Amino acid sequence: MSVPIDTTDEMLSGEAVAIDVQPVGFLMRSLGALIDMLLGYGVFILWLFLRVWLLDAGVLTEATDRIATIASLAVSFLVLPLSMEMLTKGRSLGKLAVGGRIVRIDGGATGFRHAFIRALLGVLEIYMTFGGLAVLSGALTARSQRLGDLVAGTYSQRVRTPKLAQSVPVMPGELLGWSQIADVARLPDRLARRISQFLASAHQLVPGARARVANELLAEASAFVSPLPQASPERALVAITVIRRERERRALIASDARAERLSGRRVGV
Repeated sequence: MSVPIDTTDEMLSGEAVAIDVQPVGFLMRSLGALIDMLLGYGVFILWLFLRVWLLDAGVLTEATDRIATIASLAVSFLVLPLSMEMLTKGRSLGKLAVGGRIVRIDGGATGFRHAFIRALLGVLEIYMTFGGLAVLSGALTARSQRLGDLVAGTYSQRVRTPKLAQSVPVMPGELLGWSQIADVARLPDRLARRISQFLASAHQLVPGARARVANELLAEASAFVSPLPQASPERALVAITVIRRERERRALIASDARAERLSGRRVGV
């Protein structure tokens, strides 16, 4: 039995390397949308106060008042969010507050077409329904996408993540002797990644699940290790990881040194 890996938010780079990206959560996205919505309503309310002053001053007539009101609606609820998203490259006041950015489904930057579709549908799902349609759509989609995102092919990607503490595995003291004679072949990339993920998150698992997963991973890795370390499965996985990391580091150093020697010879020639 293998450890399940959630690939919902996994993308591949041009070199077919998996890139872990995370969408902004539903609650945080709702908070950001609320900030943007209040900004739009705030701008329109300011216009209403200005409108009263202009009417009293005789600057606006009945005909020009209607035109100016329609224009203020368009500016507050369509032009303003569209302009902010274009100028900030997928961000807005609300997204800046929650650490998000609007990107395409493939992770690329959005353009005018994406921003226009989102802003146009936003008039309906955010301002005309006071966010009701956007909340319903966000609650039912995996990446908290509103209708504008679904049509435009975008979502809100998290760009401000908490700094992770570095955790470098260290060879267990009781396995130092074993490390001198152990033969550890290169592990399959998928298996090596699963082991790294387990060691990084093992402290979050309940003891029973932690022991079971460690046993399963060690059983898979045993085909590439000789002899098996005489220790608990989790500490054995740590020891295997340390050996592979150290050997790969030495291989990279040797490769760099060989490249420098070859470069020096070519220069001399």
